[in-house]
Amino acid sequence: MKQSQKFIVSGGKKLYGKIEIDSAKNAILPILAASILCKGEVVLNNVTYYQDVLNMINILKHLGVSVETKEKTLIINSEGLNKFVVPEQQAKTLRASVFLLGPLLSRCKKARVAYPGGCAIGARPLDIHIAGLKKLGAEIVDRHGMITVDSANMTSGPVCLPFPSVGATENLIMSAVSLEGTTTLMGVAKEPEICDLCNFLNKTGAKIFGAGTDTIVIEGVKKLKGILYSPMPDRIMFGTYLFAPIMTGGEVEFCNVNASHIKPILQLIDNNGCKIRTVGDKIILNAVGRPYGMGKIETMPYPFFPTDLQQPFMSVASIAKGNTIIVENLFENRFNQVAELIKMGAKITVKDRTAIVEGVEKLYGASVTVPDLRGGAGLVLAGLAAEGYTTISGIDLIDRGYFKMEEKLSALGASIKRVLE
Repeated sequence: MKQSQKFIVSGGKKLYGKIEIDSAKNAILPILAASILCKGEVVLNNVTYYQDVLNMINILKHLGVSVETKEKTLIINSEGLNKFVVPEQQAKTLRASVFLLGPLLSRCKKARVAYPGGCAIGARPLDIHIAGLKKLGAEIVDRHGMITVDSANMTSGPVCLPFPSVGATENLIMSAVSLEGTTTLMGVAKEPEICDLCNFLNKTGAKIFGAGTDTIVIEGVKKLKGILYSPMPDRIMFGTYLFAPIMTGGEVEFCNVNASHIKPILQLIDNNGCKIRTVGDKIILNAVGRPYGMGKIETMPYPFFPTDLQQPFMSVASIAKGNTIIVENLFENRFNQVAELIKMGAKITVKDRTAIVEGVEKLYGASVTVPDLRGGAGLVLAGLAAEGYTTISGIDLIDRGYFKMEEKLSALGASIKRVLE
């Protein structure tokens, strides 16, 4: 059994240097799931081995898929796939296990997946996934914590989503790529990771149009081939690390980034305690002082302020000059880090899904516990800026979405160490 680990952060160090942004966890996971649709080898380059990615690899191996790792390259061959069931033991390790519903339906004509695990940030029900599959003619039994789906009678056609769910959009795309005829998905999510999945699938031979818009059209094909592919950079990691020098001061160059992916963030922080320059796929941030309070911020589906950056951003707001109001519209439990930030001297009041953050001049080191992935990242940012030592327990949740965070931050001059509990 893996022994628990924690971070010990000594705050107050300014950050300088370069940081390379890794490939996106939320792009790699659906692409891994989609790889089982391909005949022949799928080779993924520049893969980052987040804990969630390792968990997905283990699930694929359980299903009979061959997955070989060579440094940052994954070689996937699904010829030996011999199961269509993802049991609870595997599914509980990550939310993204539900992405296998669509590919297993396309490949095996049936699928059984246990309700997935992941961070406790809200209910995140699968009703949109299930309703969309039913609209295409799938027969579904939802019982005893298992979703069993039969695609024998599935046909192409129109589906309108009641909410732009990223997971449901991706699942329906993967379900429809091999259905004869044309499937039109309306009201879909527009996140860059969806565009990346569609780009991957199109290179394998799929015919998908409209990714990044409200409507995606899929013309079914009979066969997908293996390809070589590199997933997109992680925009959430980029945003998180972008906040670090704002918290501490200093100047950092971010490499392998796409500025358009976090445009609302850049508009919010540029010329507010920092100067930002964009040069190709690089951004240089020079922190020149404390930011001012940033008014009212609301999380919304892409291309607006992302919910995954709300918790790290709250740490920035906690040291701003003035107040910031944060409204969380997507997940009901995404203020789980507030109590821990208050231990560090933050002044935050929460009512329902609204947090009023009164900026303070200084945070102070404390012993805190990670509530979930992005909340944990926010606590690390707070620790970098705090006076004294901050001990952050439960960092296995951070490892789900940030690869060796302590090494990246240490390379910039931060004092952060990973130690056993």
